[in-house]
Amino acid sequence: MNINYEYYRTLYYVVQCGSFTRAAEILLTNQPNVTHTIRRLEEELGTKLFLRSNRGVKLTAEGERLYTHVRVAIERLQQGEEELSCLKSPDGALLSISTSEVALRAYLLPFLREFRSRYPGVRLKLYNHLTHQAMGAVRDGQCELGFVTTPVGDLSRLSVAELSLIREAAIVGPALKSLSERTLTMEELLQYSLISLGRETMTWRLYSDWFLEHHLEYHPDIEAATADQILPMVQNDLGIGFVPEGFLEKMPENVYRLTIREAMPERRVCIIQREGALLYPAAKKLKELCVTRLIK
Repeated sequence: MNINYEYYRTLYYVVQCGSFTRAAEILLTNQPNVTHTIRRLEEELGTKLFLRSNRGVKLTAEGERLYTHVRVAIERLQQGEEELSCLKSPDGALLSISTSEVALRAYLLPFLREFRSRYPGVRLKLYNHLTHQAMGAVRDGQCELGFVTTPVGDLSRLSVAELSLIREAAIVGPALKSLSERTLTMEELLQYSLISLGRETMTWRLYSDWFLEHHLEYHPDIEAATADQILPMVQNDLGIGFVPEGFLEKMPENVYRLTIREAMPERRVCIIQREGALLYPAAKKLKELCVTRLIK
């Protein structure tokens, strides 16, 4: 078949709008033209696509099946057109970013604020992912850039650049305030309840490796779903928590920093992109903004 693309485009908007009249407004035509186009499409396909009633239009079973393919095709074409326009200028572009929670909180937010002030026309689509999810989103082309913290794991089909050092801190609440008045060993930490992110996170791996390096087993009593949950848990005396120092820039009430004899683990924020991929101007500008301010 050699069916006119405009027929399928009309079908797409009729379904999206739920009526021939509203679709005509979007397509900058009139309702009789839309009706005529849909009728021509039905004739060429040899099947009825819509059921019409006073409440609007509804796809037939055949129409539903066709629409699943039409929707994908139309939206892919729209995405392609948008991407081509992004090649010309960052203004008006859509920038998709995947970031882990720690990378966002401890590093990325001030850069996004400055980026928005420079390029207010750019629309940001921000995905908050676990590290492996963020890397997968970049690898699969869902996002142009990813921001994660080490350790990062599998880097296949990705290129990575380290951006900034993140130092960690051990903290306690009021009930354990006395611990902040002396230097502790890692072995002493294990005498208390430990609060950690879940086993599926790279933060868990960071601390597990740290304890293992000192021939100790890391076995937290409480697993938080997000890093933001650790502070209130510590404030309510549920145990010792580990957070990036950036979370403590304004020291929260009823939180006390511990001094550990062994050096706390360190990690770096990394920016990742698909290997060999050409960045659109908006993504390129954000990457340049971050890379030119490396913190050694």
